[in-house]
Amino acid sequence: MPTFVQRLASRRGGSPMARKIHLITGGAGFIGSHLVRELVKREHEVIVFDNLSLGNFCNLDCALAGGLCSFRLVDCSNLADFRSAAGTALGGRRAQAIWHLAANSNIPAGVADPGIDLQHTFMTTFNALQVMKEFEIQEFHFSSSSAIYGDFGNTLICESAGPCLPISNYGAMKLASEGQISATLEIHGRKASIFRFPNVVGVPATHGVILDFVRKLRADKSCLRVLGDGTQKKAYLHVDDLISAMLTISEVGSSKINVYNIGPCDEGVTVRFIAETVRNHIAPDAEVIYGRENRGWVGDVPRFRYSTANLSELGWRPRMSSDAAVRRAVDEIVSCCSD
Repeated sequence: MPTFVQRLASRRGGSPMARKIHLITGGAGFIGSHLVRELVKREHEVIVFDNLSLGNFCNLDCALAGGLCSFRLVDCSNLADFRSAAGTALGGRRAQAIWHLAANSNIPAGVADPGIDLQHTFMTTFNALQVMKEFEIQEFHFSSSSAIYGDFGNTLICESAGPCLPISNYGAMKLASEGQISATLEIHGRKASIFRFPNVVGVPATHGVILDFVRKLRADKSCLRVLGDGTQKKAYLHVDDLISAMLTISEVGSSKINVYNIGPCDEGVTVRFIAETVRNHIAPDAEVIYGRENRGWVGDVPRFRYSTANLSELGWRPRMSSDAAVRRAVDEIVSCCSD
């Protein structure tokens, strides 16, 4: 029988025999690079696939230096290229899981051109599932979104809420991806996790309201123009908490398909709060100028109440509330953005 130390090492991936191979699409991006670092920290081998359209190779520097991370420059929406890259990287070995994070995360861009989300949000999922089947990988972990629900107003949204009527192409393709995962798991695979993300903040941010406000005030410290009237209210989660929740669900979730809302244990903060936090940090005398509408752009859900009760039942709790996550992210993004 294994000793306590051996069992502990096995849970942490601390011995070569316990080391698992994880494939991560979009692993050079904001969230993906954090996941890569955490898996490498646990001494697992990680193979990253990314086309670097939003990700940055530099985000992987620390992970690559340790020898347990490798990188493949590939567009996962091209199945032939993705299949070839995966085959070369695995070299006949069996991977434990695919973590599929590759997607178009720029919602306004997808509104302007629906083909962007079809190609880079849905087709990357479809192809990742094909790779899962062809290489006999048993676990699939997917970064979905609260955008799949649509506009529920002030209704508290749980995982069983429906019908899901997304109002952005991004949300529609994430919802279609969830359906494809469900269908695939009937044929192949032992377990899937579907992580429905809230608004995630931190660094290295590539887009989002905080980065947008920081850039605007860096360019003009006299005023900050805000899309919408500032009453938009949503939950915000720091990326460190997000990675913790994802790993908890992947390890503890006991169903064939584990669907969880991930978020803080509060009802969020307003865009006005974020604008004033950024303004006070960079240019306290700047005038904040708000728009007239209650949403920032087409496809934006102005108010959102998110239930995370099911995730709490797994024993997971975030370390930061929405306001604390925003304040920390503002500090981090301001520090990273030069004048």
